[in-house]
Order: sequence, then C-alpha cells, then structure tokens
Amino acid sequence: MTSAPASRDCPVCGRNEAEDYLQKRELRLVRCRECTMIYANPVPAEFASGEYYDRAGGEYYLSPAKLESDYAAVRFERELRLFRKHCQGGAVLDVGCSSGAFLYQLNQRFPGCYQVLGTDVSGLPLDYAEGRGVTVTRGNFLEQDFDSRKFDAVTFWAVLEHLAAPKQFLAKAATVLKPGGLCFVLVPNMKSLAARALGARYRYIYPQHLNYFTKATLTKLMEGHFSVVEASSTHFNPIVIWQDRRGGGKEVSNRERGQLLQRTTSYKQNPLLRPVKALYALTEKTLGRLSLADNLVVVLRKRD
Repeated sequence: MTSAPASRDCPVCGRNEAEDYLQKRELRLVRCRECTMIYANPVPAEFASGEYYDRAGGEYYLSPAKLESDYAAVRFERELRLFRKHCQGGAVLDVGCSSGAFLYQLNQRFPGCYQVLGTDVSGLPLDYAEGRGVTVTRGNFLEQDFDSRKFDAVTFWAVLEHLAAPKQFLAKAATVLKPGGLCFVLVPNMKSLAARALGARYRYIYPQHLNYFTKATLTKLMEGHFSVVEASSTHFNPIVIWQDRRGGGKEVSNRERGQLLQRTTSYKQNPLLRPVKALYALTEKTLGRLSLADNLVVVLRKRD
C-alpha cells in the first residue's frame, strides 16, 4: 500500500506560508513568502523517508554506466580539488556516499592522508562501496552516533536537495565535527543558466529533488551552526540544455541519466577534445563568476 504524500513546512525558515511556483506533472513546487526558498510540497512518502533509495536506488547507482562514470579518474576532479584546498588530512565522513566513489577517489589520489567513512540509507550501493575498500556505516544519518567519533570534515555531495529536513542534517553534521571542522555542500543551482533557460523542462526538476536552492536560500540554511569559508558556482553541461530543449520537458529515465554521465565522462577523458575542453572550461569559469553554473558549492566551518 502506497503512503499518502507528506506535506511540509519551509525547509529553511520553518514557516508554512508559501505560494505556488511551478507544476510539472505530479510535482508541485512552492516558494516561501518569508525566505523565498523553493521546495516540493507535498512530497511522496518514500522520498521523504528515504525508503526509495534503499528500495530502488541500486537500479541507478549500480548501473554500469553510472559506476563507470563515478569511478573514472576525472569524475570528482572539481570536488577533490576544492576538498584538498581546505582539508589536507584527517577523518572524513561522506553523507549520502552511495557507491563510495568520492571516498575511493580521495584515498586513491592521496593515500594515507585520510581516514574515510561513508554513510547512506541505500543498502546495495553500500555493499559495492565495501567491495571497493571503502568503510561504510548504514542507516539514517540523523539516528547515528558514530561511537562518539568526531570528524575533521563532513561532505554532502548532491545530497541536501533530496532531503525532507536538510537543516536537521546540517545541525547533525555540526555535532559530529571537531571544533573548527569543515562541511562541504554541493547542490543544484535553481538560478543556473540551465534552470533559467529551461524552466519546467529542466530534467533536474523532478520528484527525487525536494529542495531547489539559490545562493541566498542556501546561505540562510547554513546560519547558526556554520560560517562560510568559500562559496562558488560550478559545473556546466550544455548537452543537458540541448537535450531538454528538444525533449520539451519529457521525463528522463535513470538509464538515460546514467548514459549522459557516461558520455560526458568519456568526453573529458578524450585527448582529441582538448581544444573544446579549453573553451568549455572558460565558459564554465565565466558562468561560475556570474553564479550561473549548474551547481552551488560551499565550504563551511563549524562555529565555536
């Protein structure tokens, strides 16, 4: 039996004063009148609880295309560069680690520098992570105590947009960080060039994404527990804009998402495309300076 969709208050300010923003098939987005946060309301119960990712997550996260891309050396280049810039060693917790690819790449690039641990609610991807030598713990992050262990850094790579209560997750992260510890967050940018150009046709406006952040609302979410060390906008995939314009907003399957990731990863690895990659890098850098790139990324420091 399918549970009824769950209604929710604003995930940033907690108010229940929102206006309709966008409708895409069964997905209804609203905008908070108080803080301007855009979020899905109501949300399917299986997404709100995380049950979906344990039940069906393996289909996408363990697909050959997704795994090949996630474990390619170029996959986490930006994230690793940013992480290494601010954290050169210590205990690292990756929340929503899926198949463990980020932590695997971290250990491969910088052997002996980090003690890594991943956590997720999705069982089969965690099995795969363990098979690749990544230490994991299972279950709801909010309910874990990690045996009172404290971390130098906690990462949320493309996770907060999936959570019904992202503010609680950040508060929890603050409790498991050492004094002055760092938190790294990456989320889709609702004011990106792609989101502005495509509107409801954008493939990343879909039921699995419960929260749609702008730079302003993401900053508000962090208030209280963290101070901002660095904030930027990163990543740009012109293929998505081209495909979604042609597709007119049709639903993009998990299989198609994995295939696109596989294709773009192969482009990055192709030495014959170096001139194109140079132009692409310049375009991404320009969009980043204008906060128009596909994602927002922030580095946070735990407040004393």
